[in-house]
Amino acid sequence: MQGAKPGLGFGPGYSEEEYVSDLHPAGPHHLPGFITAPGDTDTLMVGVGIFLIGAVLMVGIFYLHLHSLPERMAHKSQKFQFEIVAVLCLLALFTHNHLFWVIGLFLAMIDLPDFSSPLRRIAGSVEKMAGVPPEEDPTERPSEAAAHAATGVSDATKPGAAKSVVKTSAAVDEIKSKIQRDLKRGGPGNA
Repeated sequence: MQGAKPGLGFGPGYSEEEYVSDLHPAGPHHLPGFITAPGDTDTLMVGVGIFLIGAVLMVGIFYLHLHSLPERMAHKSQKFQFEIVAVLCLLALFTHNHLFWVIGLFLAMIDLPDFSSPLRRIAGSVEKMAGVPPEEDPTERPSEAAAHAATGVSDATKPGAAKSVVKTSAAVDEIKSKIQRDLKRGGPGNA
């Protein structure tokens, strides 16, 4: 660079007029503050770079926070529903198919009915009618039978226990006869 003074800038020994006159004779006489001298740090570029990095990080955090919204909503619901919503959100994240995310959001908003508890109770009742001792579900509270077994009191020592066994076996025989009658007629269950 011909004619450039070392350390060109508004530092000691230089005025704005000398700085402007050193640039070019046809240049404007007043330069904006973001124009730096050669060799100086461009503070505007550094500031915009820091702002841009911060903005990208904040937008990414917001995106991931918004993306996990259905999972956080479904976390309070049943385990099965939470797992489905989590899989849909992961599919939406990795495939960029937003329909999965929308389906996961709607599924998280809906409370699915609990079908397993009534079915478990029906199965327990049928086992009881058949005289089969029901298996204890580890997710449920201990039943009365388990509490009596722990204390050592048996149902056979109670008065009327024989009557309940007779009633149960009669009910089981009645159900068997209905099933056999339906099978002979080709009714329900015989397609």
